Amino acid sequence: MAQNFCILLCIFIILVSGAKLYVNAANFTLVNQCKEIIWPGITAHNNYSAQGFTLQPGQTTSYNAPDGWSGRLWARTGCSFGKNGGSDNSTCQTGDCGPSLNCTRLSSLPITLVEFSVGNNGSVDFYDVSLVDGFNVPVAVQPVDGKGNCSTVGCDGDLRDSCPSELAVKSNGKVTACRSACDVFNTDEYCCRGAFSDPAACLATNYSRSFKQACPAASSYGGDTLTVTCSASEYIVAFCALRNKITCTYHDHKVVCTNTSASKGFKAIPGSWWSLMLALPFTSLLHTFLL
Repeated sequence: MAQNFCILLCIFIILVSGAKLYVNAANFTLVNQCKEIIWPGITAHNNYSAQGFTLQPGQTTSYNAPDGWSGRLWARTGCSFGKNGGSDNSTCQTGDCGPSLNCTRLSSLPITLVEFSVGNNGSVDFYDVSLVDGFNVPVAVQPVDGKGNCSTVGCDGDLRDSCPSELAVKSNGKVTACRSACDVFNTDEYCCRGAFSDPAACLATNYSRSFKQACPAASSYGGDTLTVTCSASEYIVAFCALRNKITCTYHDHKVVCTNTSASKGFKAIPGSWWSLMLALPFTSLLHTFLL
């Protein structure tokens, strides 16, 4: 009895002292710096359920990715969902991924896509921002206190402002997204297939160059690979934030944004609160052993 009590007491002390538990391999802090509501969508390549939620302008939320997680994140815009996220007449102008708030399929094009592959047991993570499927909002991805390359990827401008007319998607006269040349023309040259599937033959075009100008740290076409390797436990994914002007940082379980409106609504969980919550199950166990 005394030995069991000592073991549990040690565990309790470790938890309360703030030692980090690697329950989740990576935490994504999603920030909406857009002037409008967005509905981020998340789908996983492995056996984890797809998710979707509402993010008001300036709000922040977190997504915990387990070890070995691999998936895609993007913003849906102009959505109209039925009551309680139901499927009655539910649509999105861009990024639609099914009739409900939670995604039921991969996103429709065009979208600015964030791709992540989280390493196993603390190994290297892989991430990129891709415009291969088009563009709907600027996105910047920033690792926090990572080791390795760990560069910030994403856009330095808003491609909707300079989208070629033949690629533009409009709603009420306003450009809401920019399609890829592959999606519009469906040719081997633009889609890097057939005779153009070889990396030496899959070259940039005037369309992909315009994409690259707005988002220099993003993949602009099928042959443009720009994947970053990094080891970090925290990443900020900021929608409508420019890579060279990203305004949010993550410190002590809090997202801090220099934009006053963007600093509202973030979900901050202080370390002491986590320690208390983690300690509760062990408190119950201690009580059991002491009876």
